[in-house]
Amino acid sequence: MEAASTATSAINFLSTTKKLTNPTKLLTFVNISKSITKPRNNSLSLSCCSTKPDTNTDNVGNQDPTFDIGLNSEQPKSPKPNSSDQLSSLSPSSASSSGGLVFDLGIENSWDSAEIGSPVVKRFLSDEEERWYMWYHGRSSRSKNDSENPCLDSVGLAVSSNGVHWERGVGPVQASRDVGFVMSCGKDWWAFDTLSIRPSKVVIMSSSKVRVSSAVYWMYYTGFSSEEIDIDISDESFKFSLENPERFFGDFEGGSTSSGKIHKSLPGLAISQDGRYWARIEGEHHSGALFDVGAEKEWDSLFIASPQVVFHGNGDLRMYYHSFDVGNGEFCIGMARSRDGIRWVKLGKIIGGEKNTSGAFDEFGALNANVVRNRKDGKYLMAYEGVSCNGERSIGLAMSQDGLKNWTKFRDGPVLKASEAQNGWDNRGVGSPCLVQMDGEEDEWRLYYRGVGNEGRTGIGMAASHGSDFGRFTRWTGFHM
Repeated sequence: MEAASTATSAINFLSTTKKLTNPTKLLTFVNISKSITKPRNNSLSLSCCSTKPDTNTDNVGNQDPTFDIGLNSEQPKSPKPNSSDQLSSLSPSSASSSGGLVFDLGIENSWDSAEIGSPVVKRFLSDEEERWYMWYHGRSSRSKNDSENPCLDSVGLAVSSNGVHWERGVGPVQASRDVGFVMSCGKDWWAFDTLSIRPSKVVIMSSSKVRVSSAVYWMYYTGFSSEEIDIDISDESFKFSLENPERFFGDFEGGSTSSGKIHKSLPGLAISQDGRYWARIEGEHHSGALFDVGAEKEWDSLFIASPQVVFHGNGDLRMYYHSFDVGNGEFCIGMARSRDGIRWVKLGKIIGGEKNTSGAFDEFGALNANVVRNRKDGKYLMAYEGVSCNGERSIGLAMSQDGLKNWTKFRDGPVLKASEAQNGWDNRGVGSPCLVQMDGEEDEWRLYYRGVGNEGRTGIGMAASHGSDFGRFTRWTGFHM
């Protein structure tokens, strides 16, 4: 688990709902009590607690953890499988086609009945209980023909007692113990997130005066607008469709996008006291985003997506994000740094494709990075989605001593690739990885991911490492005694 401590002025709260005033805009706060101002100082200190109380995780050596495991005095309901969990409520070992699947599409006409993905998973462990939270994006089949609601995606919350069997909701949350969708697209015409939103990272912030009952979730997310960006890819070997947000409905062989338009996306930030009711925090960009794309001909001039924020030290936050480098015809991962989590300075790209290695699983680049700091040795581990020459998606790993530009990819190929089963739920591609480090003497990890199957059907799966062997992840096949 992660917690953070920041300037008191950044998270002062009262008991009533108010608005944040900007010279040109108002942002409505839901269940966040007082106006939130940008921190006046430039330092942000994160106290990162592990799944056990009073121990550190990502922040090796940081002092004074201020946040306990009990995020919420109310306990989540026990997971109850329903018709939307027909596969996830069963042990995948009962059917080879469902190996690894832990979260399927929602029931018909629910908010997540057409598509799910972008899992952001957190585990909280105390002496009394184990709790898992998963934020993810979902899309309803009704939105396809809903001219009054152009938003394609919403963000939802599911809960679990073991990280495998999940309780979900078919509609919006209405109470502090509810599950369901928790955040929809922006409603203001000028905003950067009016078309679609997808969660990328959730951290937990608190000031020195704000303890258990008032700790605050910060969600970094990707917002998509209706603004379209022209693209012109001159690389004739680029033989798959480029879309933003990504869609995998239909065959991969969708034809080359040597020219066309894609939707612009930018990074955003929202906060919540309970992980269910969210309020947007306005960034410095005129659209409310944290920052803008790069200038013309820069590697990130098309869009910014999947902002992953990791704490390194006092006043040193790193954001990892991806874009598409038109000049090189590949997806790339870059980074930015911040002192307060709101104002960011770009440092450039750190990982690209392997075009010199024909047939590599990431020949056309890397995207959707998930970066965590190993609490056992302090090294940085990055799981990322690799793109092959024909657009197939697999998951690879890279490691860095300092989390900056010195990243080394695991050269044995992907650690997880599409299922080989003809009717496998994830036989068309895997991506959007999310790493969770488990407790124990062995350095064991879980890998949550989005899988794409026949006809573009999506689901969320889970695989586990073989101890500290990061090069081997095996899909979940049930609990073993």
